[in-house]
Amino acid sequence: MSGMLTINNNLKTAIKASLKAGIEIMKVYESDDFNIEIKGDDSPLTQADKNANDVINSFLISTEIPIISEENKQTDFDIRTNWETCWVVDPVDGTKEFIKRNGEFTVNIALVTNGNPVLGVIYVPVSKTLYFANVEKMQGYKAVLEYHDTDIEIVLEKSIQLAPKKGSNQMQVVGSRSHMSQETLDFVEKLKSTGKEVEIVSKGSSLKFCLVAEGNADVYPRFAPTMEWDTAAGQAICNSVGIDVISEETKEPLLYNKENLLNPWFLVSKR
Repeated sequence: MSGMLTINNNLKTAIKASLKAGIEIMKVYESDDFNIEIKGDDSPLTQADKNANDVINSFLISTEIPIISEENKQTDFDIRTNWETCWVVDPVDGTKEFIKRNGEFTVNIALVTNGNPVLGVIYVPVSKTLYFANVEKMQGYKAVLEYHDTDIEIVLEKSIQLAPKKGSNQMQVVGSRSHMSQETLDFVEKLKSTGKEVEIVSKGSSLKFCLVAEGNADVYPRFAPTMEWDTAAGQAICNSVGIDVISEETKEPLLYNKENLLNPWFLVSKR
């Protein structure tokens, strides 16, 4: 993309926040040993989550838009229900992948308005790969960077537009490295019964959304628990290129800033 690409200030802020968070995450990731705390729900938390969260909050606070983050104390719903717009953040998505040191973890930042993701940023610190999207403008991009502290103008110059896969008889289904459920296996069998050749593509964290958005997979069934911060940025990136993220409960797109921040099961596929 030559220097033609322009993006709004909130998206710029989210990109800058994600890149700076990447620096903090890699300091911990590359250290000889990192401490793992176990949170109340038994999910692992590293110093990287905390440091990245602090950095992201420091950027997003300047927008004066309230923040829902996995690592922030959650605001009561009777207050949140009045938020027309809010940020939804996961400072390190894929903590299990982080602990395994397989590189498949991300920084997720989304802006949500009236329950729908409108902007999204996913940054992969190990590969310095950035995905970002403006849903309203139907713009979804990917940039592979040389440095975490790349200037925003250079990020935009390096950005190429995302394009989902064209339909074919070979179906690539995104499966999880850590959570392959029986329901997902059943879904795959059902696809095979229609005569499709099915290949399972494994990825950790919100990279599963990116695989579909950039044409490296056809469908991502998620029949296991996720939280809003796991999916909001990925949904924005998918929506920006014409891919839907549909609740198995409502058969409508996933919504955000709900009273219960747990998502229903969902399916990511082309409209």
